[in-house]
Amino acid sequence: MTTAATHLWRLLKWGRVLARHGALRGIERDPLTPPNVRRLVRVARFGTRQPEVPDYANALQAIGPAAIKLGQALATRPDLVGEAAAHNLLRLQDSLPPAPFPLIKAAIEQALEAPLDSLYSEFDPVPVGAASIAQVHRAVTTDGRHVAVKVLRPGIEEEFAKALETYEWAAAHVEIYGGNEAERLRPKQVIAYFRQWTNRELDLQREAASASELKQNMVAEPGFHIPEIDWRRTARRVLTLEWMDGIKLSNRDELIAAGHDLPQLAATLVRAFLRQAVVDGFFHADLHQGNLFALSDGRIGAIDFGIMGRIDRRARLWLAEILYGLITGNYRRVAEIHFEAQYVPPHHNVDEFTTALRAVGEPIRGLPVKEISVGRMLEGLFSITRDFDMPTQPHLLLLQKTMVMEEGVATALDPDINMWETAEPFLKEWIRGELGPEAYYADRLIDTVRALKKIPDLIDRLDQYYPPRGAAPPSPPVAEVAVIQRPSVPWGHLLTAIAAAAAGVGAVLFLA
Repeated sequence: MTTAATHLWRLLKWGRVLARHGALRGIERDPLTPPNVRRLVRVARFGTRQPEVPDYANALQAIGPAAIKLGQALATRPDLVGEAAAHNLLRLQDSLPPAPFPLIKAAIEQALEAPLDSLYSEFDPVPVGAASIAQVHRAVTTDGRHVAVKVLRPGIEEEFAKALETYEWAAAHVEIYGGNEAERLRPKQVIAYFRQWTNRELDLQREAASASELKQNMVAEPGFHIPEIDWRRTARRVLTLEWMDGIKLSNRDELIAAGHDLPQLAATLVRAFLRQAVVDGFFHADLHQGNLFALSDGRIGAIDFGIMGRIDRRARLWLAEILYGLITGNYRRVAEIHFEAQYVPPHHNVDEFTTALRAVGEPIRGLPVKEISVGRMLEGLFSITRDFDMPTQPHLLLLQKTMVMEEGVATALDPDINMWETAEPFLKEWIRGELGPEAYYADRLIDTVRALKKIPDLIDRLDQYYPPRGAAPPSPPVAEVAVIQRPSVPWGHLLTAIAAAAAGVGAVLFLA
């Protein structure tokens, strides 16, 4: 097990890099920061020349691949890091120098258990892209198909494992000793969510499965194309998929020169995302312009399925009602949904929350539909979470971040498009189908059948949790993170012991 001294040393090194980019100013200026932590931050930045405006993205880029991915995850958490920091973190580009081809060749042959030339008749040793986790090469299979081959960087799993250990250690201390606000923001859950995220990205076979599931779901949107997976040439560390020739949606001039219908591309993108998020509850959560291409036949092609979001049906219903309620001014119903969903703790007053929602909704009331930004509206909605002690909902924050990103791409294609104008008929129809009388009685029937099916399992569980007298119930799971316990010394000394953690990961967690 990694020692506390090792974690502290790593955090101090990272903290020094953050200081050089001005990224520790948030801690130093926050009135809630304990004096000892503030003093340590001053030590960390001593002798550094800091920019006037903190640059969190470049700081994390300088620390390395795991920090880049953490920053991308925190970009979905404006409630945690603040609006300015979240916006800055959206600029994170995880492009890095490629790994040497001999190492890549060996990794492919080891993963697929075959010589490279028996799998591909042509393989370009120069990658078309190299990111923090993997790099992509163009190739032709032995049966003549043009493909893209994505390969994990050698040693990347070990590098992430070390960083994740330290993130978890720091988050545990921040949550225990950071007071009520740290507890509400759930830093341990943030890192657990980040671990889940990176574990998916580090398993390319799972990414292939995500692409396959999304392709199956998107049959109803023929204008949105997901590449075919070559399962024979795919494993945990190698992903082979159909090569797509197209123009990135970021190259607007090239799109126009090629004769593409930009408003149609924008509308296709919006509808495809709504179908993913609202209808299927499984969405591509990294829809930036670099992952989207306009194909020669007018379709949009998507790549990079490492970050996917999933929302259950009940949460999708709540989300659709919240969006529709804010637009129509039914703030009371939106407030009730938040309490029904247990997003707001029950000790708060529904009428007070209704008033807070009105403060979000009224500024957009009466505006032309074209001027209403759904992403910004959700941003305003999440901004009131602190006042009402609302625990963070990572799945909804990931959705909000994706909506803002997707709205930006669509607007770049067609400045006259508005997500709500395109989404309103879609959401209306979906809500009508999901909340209409037929759906209501069908749901009740399904719930009854499911309840009946649970009776045998319920009896087994009763036997398990109420065993014969003398037997003990199963023990609950215990956290594996070893936390520095409070010794019998002044509080300030303890803060000094853990301040390095706050100076490193805490810099990212408390930039607000």
